[in-house]
Amino acid sequence: MGFLAAAAILTLAGGTARAEEVRQVLPGGQAPAQPAQLTREKAPDESEIQRFCSNIADAARDRRYALQAEELKQLQAGIDERMKALEAKRAEYEEWLKRREVFLARAEDSVVKIYSGMKPDAAAERLAMVNAELAAAILMKLDSRKAGVILNEMDQKAAATLTGIMASAARRVDPS
Repeated sequence: MGFLAAAAILTLAGGTARAEEVRQVLPGGQAPAQPAQLTREKAPDESEIQRFCSNIADAARDRRYALQAEELKQLQAGIDERMKALEAKRAEYEEWLKRREVFLARAEDSVVKIYSGMKPDAAAERLAMVNAELAAAILMKLDSRKAGVILNEMDQKAAATLTGIMASAARRVDPS
């Protein structure tokens, strides 16, 4: 009976053919040797496991500390890099702020000169159209006589608003 026939019989009988159950012996050949039985070592007892774990505990702890130290070094390098970038941005911002302040001072001086050269009624009309804080700042930079004449030409409510802003700006202590 061949291998296929034996496997078919086992399958029809409801079993499954496994290599250990079905062996084909060639005519004139020897019967196959049984595989050597594997011998199992006895399971280590609890004391051996504890000794093993205690022997490697220090090495594992040292390795864990070394990994944590390396990670901290990498994080510190990243923080240092970000601090340098932040410092560069801060310096850039300070430079930009200085240039802006110089520009505003020049522009403000030129605007004040323009308003000081205008007729009071025209200046009052123009200042009534701009932002109240800007108008108050311009009036504060003007000569007090010129500013008084311009305020005299303005609407009463607008003049009162500007006067209130100028008085608040002149205080040394914040009223709030």
